[in-house]
Amino acid sequence: MRKKIKIFIIGGTRPNFIKIAPLMEEIKKHKQIKPVLVHTGQHYNFRMSKLFFQELKIPKPDYNLGVGSGSHSWQTAKIMEKAEPVILKEKPNLVIVVGDVNSTLAGALTAAKLNIPVAHIEAGLRSYDKTMPEEINRTLTDHVSDFLFCPTKTAVENLKKEGIRKGIYNVGDITYDAFLKNIKIAGKTPRKHNGLFSDSEEILEKLKLKNYLLLTLHRPSNTDNLKNLKKILEAINKNREKIIFPVHPRTEKQLKKIEIRNLKLKIIPPVSFLNMLRLEKNAKKIITDSGGIQKEAYWLKIPCITLRDTTEWVETVKSGWNILVGNDEKKIINTIKKFNPQHRKHYNYFGNGKTAQKIIRVLIKNLKV
Repeated sequence: MRKKIKIFIIGGTRPNFIKIAPLMEEIKKHKQIKPVLVHTGQHYNFRMSKLFFQELKIPKPDYNLGVGSGSHSWQTAKIMEKAEPVILKEKPNLVIVVGDVNSTLAGALTAAKLNIPVAHIEAGLRSYDKTMPEEINRTLTDHVSDFLFCPTKTAVENLKKEGIRKGIYNVGDITYDAFLKNIKIAGKTPRKHNGLFSDSEEILEKLKLKNYLLLTLHRPSNTDNLKNLKKILEAINKNREKIIFPVHPRTEKQLKKIEIRNLKLKIIPPVSFLNMLRLEKNAKKIITDSGGIQKEAYWLKIPCITLRDTTEWVETVKSGWNILVGNDEKKIINTIKKFNPQHRKHYNYFGNGKTAQKIIRVLIKNLKV
């Protein structure tokens, strides 16, 4: 009897879970694969973690390392410390890591040091800004990985520039798989439970939203620097339109440390993936420092204003649908007021929505057990 291919899948944050969902769904179709899902616990409260598992129908993790928050170095080291005995116990044929968070690098390094092949989903992305922890994570992860699954042609070229030639596959963006599936669900008429709208089903009606802009803000460079945070929020606050702000837990802590008079933002708790898609789809413009939301705005053809000086998703800027404003007050104010890319052409840079299928095909072909 042929042995099963045991694949470890390591994730720890909301963006990780969104990428993992289509992968787990595809794996179900292949009986020769035994997945072992490991949640590092990097995101751990209900709205940042468990809610995503429920909504995206991801199976309960086989292991939860329960790491929690801490500094980047501490968190990365702690994940490695807790992941190693689990990997040694399970002896997987492959470890898959996704994205560019501390869980990504920690999982990749642990597997590589144990001489277990590593697959990196979302390989090759570069912003060339080493002040971003994500840039360090994804660069180092790529250089210890055996399978590099790239979302775009640009990502492939980035790897080649760094001397990486083997194991590169341009499979498209796995987040696009999740987006295509869930935008259909998000667009359906919401149903009621016991006469009440549930939080995971309807948000526009609950908040009575029309003609609004959407803001997300969580990058350390914007939130940990209180001067930058205040400058950004004061600039945004000068806009006359309604702005909805689902606040990240880290940002919420920082907001309590600054004072802004007559802050007009409508601040709400973090929302589910479906509700975020609903908010994005119906927004006039999106203001963000998130990598994932830049793409989702592009796919939805919603103008995106990015509160960063660089981006790893260069295609969205090249197309003219995304503009980088950093924390420059004048740029933020003027762009919110004037940015309108609706006449721009819209290209498909991110594949056909079958990335998970392509990844599994490559792994089955190449892994020998």
